Amino acid sequence: MTSTALQPSFEDLGRPLATTPFVVVDLETTGAGADASITEVGAVRVCGGEVEGEFQTLVNPHAHIPPLVSVLTGITDAMVADAPRVDQVVPPFLEFARGAVLVAHNAGFDVGFLKRACAAQELAWPGFGVVDTVALARGVLTRDEVPNVKLATLARHFRVAEPPNHRALTDARATVEVLHKLLERVGNLGVSTVEDLLEFTRGVSPERRAKRTWAKDVPAEPGVYRFVADLPDRDGTVRRQVLYVGKSVNLRARVGSYFTAAEKRPRMEEMVRIATGVETTVCRTPLEAEVLELRLIAAHAPRYNRRSKFPERQQWIKLTVEPFPRLSLVRRVADDGASYFGPFSRRRTAEQAMLALYEAFPIRQCTGRLSERRLGSRCALGDLGKCLAPCDGSVGRAEYNHVTDAVRDGLTIDVRAVVRAPRARLARLVEQERFEEAERLTARLRTFVRASTRARRIGALAGCAQLVAVRRAEPGWEVHVIRYGRLAAATRARPGESVPGVARDAVAAAEQVERPVPGLPAATIEETERVAAWLETPGVRLIDVDGEWGWPLHGTIAEDDLPRLALGPAASPPST
Repeated sequence: MTSTALQPSFEDLGRPLATTPFVVVDLETTGAGADASITEVGAVRVCGGEVEGEFQTLVNPHAHIPPLVSVLTGITDAMVADAPRVDQVVPPFLEFARGAVLVAHNAGFDVGFLKRACAAQELAWPGFGVVDTVALARGVLTRDEVPNVKLATLARHFRVAEPPNHRALTDARATVEVLHKLLERVGNLGVSTVEDLLEFTRGVSPERRAKRTWAKDVPAEPGVYRFVADLPDRDGTVRRQVLYVGKSVNLRARVGSYFTAAEKRPRMEEMVRIATGVETTVCRTPLEAEVLELRLIAAHAPRYNRRSKFPERQQWIKLTVEPFPRLSLVRRVADDGASYFGPFSRRRTAEQAMLALYEAFPIRQCTGRLSERRLGSRCALGDLGKCLAPCDGSVGRAEYNHVTDAVRDGLTIDVRAVVRAPRARLARLVEQERFEEAERLTARLRTFVRASTRARRIGALAGCAQLVAVRRAEPGWEVHVIRYGRLAAATRARPGESVPGVARDAVAAAEQVERPVPGLPAATIEETERVAAWLETPGVRLIDVDGEWGWPLHGTIAEDDLPRLALGPAASPPST
């Protein structure tokens, strides 16, 4: 589905400014703190540029008015001695403002006092729309026109008939004139409704607001949306390009949020300005939407998506196949008989996991190809006992293979040897109170354990030819067919339908997936992780499993168990 219409319907227009009543309010108080009290309320009700009524009263704060406040406002303790209490003033004010939009200069201050007064009286705040003339002025006027947006400055700029004087009703009257002048300015920017005005004061550009009708015909269903634009290629040919891909459980609400103040990311402002339309695809399940989003991002590499754009940028630790194997960092997994561990999204984390392996096993760290026939001299690591030094003939292939077998087991079957290897060193660091070094060492182990958990989740699904799983999701059941870690089919069994029957139909219609390279799933790593996360959610039931979906008993450990295994049961974890 594509939505590019810009002409709104009548129901999209909102409340016209010309026929909406506004109540412009101003308060005088004993101060600005939370313990300050209201001393005067002034308000003017206007509609269509005409004054419909005014509201003004002093308020007895039942507290001393500070001298500086009295000098500023002219309100003294004697003047408010016989005035009504705030609980006698707020209800009639709320009645005066009924059905209107509140307006104030620095509205957070005035509305905050009114809300606190309502709360103290256990009165429900009516939920007025609130327009702040400070924010409105900042969006309309430039620094060349006014040096600041104080009420007195704006009153002088617009030459209001009754300048503000720090009395509530006078200041409210001045704010009315300022409001009308500002509304004249924003009318030229396409602001014609209260909704437009509220969005304008929140920093939403007219270009974004004008495109809000794109969301009107978008279904309120789970799925994927794409912002697109017709842009020229390098050769000048205009082509439709995908700018941004996202997913949502409610496409209409999510797409609509891009045209309001709810969307605050600066790059999205630019994206919406460039976009010429929105395309949507309804999905049968949220997991299908997640997977489709990933696939579209990988296919189009949209300029405004930051994540998931380059799924091929992964790092793997490889245990090579050669007379004296070694560890190597590679970007791809090949069907070459080698053992691979990963993936890692960053080279830095892969290097940390490799250091954990070097800490546990004396496998060589040099990069040259070794042979039993050509001997050399050992390096410093051999002298330190951190390498078996097969280069100088100290050990043969059979003895060295014991180490490589242990490394392979640590990568694929049992992580405990890696975690326990630095126990003595870690305990010594803790005893010497070298906690920063101890934390770096445990962080390295933590990286290895997390990588092992990730590898087990991916490997378990990658080796399973087919999984058919369902989960109750009102209304009905979600049904997914997963082949070698790839989502091959997604559907939903509606209430009254046979779930096994729907699952059989899904299997019959599912995508045919070829067996991938051993150790790799048939999908991107991120897609397989999303599938694994869904399979691990409570309530998922397996209908069919073709292959084995499981982990080695000690293929990973819980991170909470890491200190106990690394330090021993009686030790305490290092802390910084």
